[in-house]
Amino acid sequence: MAEDLIRYDILAQDALRGVVRKVLAEVAKTGLPGDHHFYITFETRAPGVRVSTRLMTDYPEEMTIIIQHQYWDLSVTEHAFEIGLSFKGVPERLLIPFTALKSFVDPSVQFGLQFETAPADEEVLEHSAEMEDVETSPLVLDTPERTEEAPAAEPGEKPAAEVVRLDAFRKKS
Repeated sequence: MAEDLIRYDILAQDALRGVVRKVLAEVAKTGLPGDHHFYITFETRAPGVRVSTRLMTDYPEEMTIIIQHQYWDLSVTEHAFEIGLSFKGVPERLLIPFTALKSFVDPSVQFGLQFETAPADEEVLEHSAEMEDVETSPLVLDTPERTEEAPAAEPGEKPAAEVVRLDAFRKKS
């Protein structure tokens, strides 16, 4: 098999992350339409992720957030999104780079995407280090005083939707 010098795998992952970026940017502007809501799973220790020490302790490897009824200050940039959510009644601000995403699911329409999060090569590592306005390690954030509460999925809980895995379309060598 010929060597993939174009790196279609990386291009496809970036394009799918672009879908999530576009959806979240629209939701940030206009709110969630209809019954749409999202389960977003991300690696808590990925470069650029910012969550509180408390959440890092509760979710040391990965975390699933639900964007549905009660969230605030959703903002989206080219490389990351930031959102306010409550966990067990405590308000938190999270900054999540798109490169930290493991999955994105909208169970209202049975749509899902699954991402590879391990950098494939030096080029990907360099790109991660160049992310605008994103630190390279998890940081503790101060959180605003809010009383809104949004549920977080329990560890290991999976939303009821079909997830598309890119591995199914790759040639095995």
